[in-house]
Amino acid sequence: MRTRLLLIALPLALFGGCGDTQEAYSKARNSFTQQGMASYYARSFHGEETASGETFNQNELVAAHKTLPFGTQVKVTNLDNGRQVTVRIVDRGPFEPGRIIDLSKVAAARIDLLEDGIARVKIEKVNR
Repeated sequence: MRTRLLLIALPLALFGGCGDTQEAYSKARNSFTQQGMASYYARSFHGEETASGETFNQNELVAAHKTLPFGTQVKVTNLDNGRQVTVRIVDRGPFEPGRIIDLSKVAAARIDLLEDGIARVKIEKVNR
């Protein structure tokens, strides 16, 4: 009887441990951070169709990134002043070397990016 219980309990214990490992692995896989330069969209893009099919609105908290899936929420931190904003990826870009994200005008204003036009930033995927 003890042997039978051991044979049942051992696989359950082993698979139970795997569940925790998979959850940690899944969380690690979903994380994303990147540092580089941010810029913001020119006014002429307002009202144009984005790569996701949405109409770009410079008054919404949206952005362009080269690879993140459309709809991904990212927190953008201006590394020079610590200001932060959360934006949703709706487009592809920027295509200027060294830049990692293009922000809408309202998002750029929230992190004090408008005057200089570019800033050093850190972006982090927001898990929701």
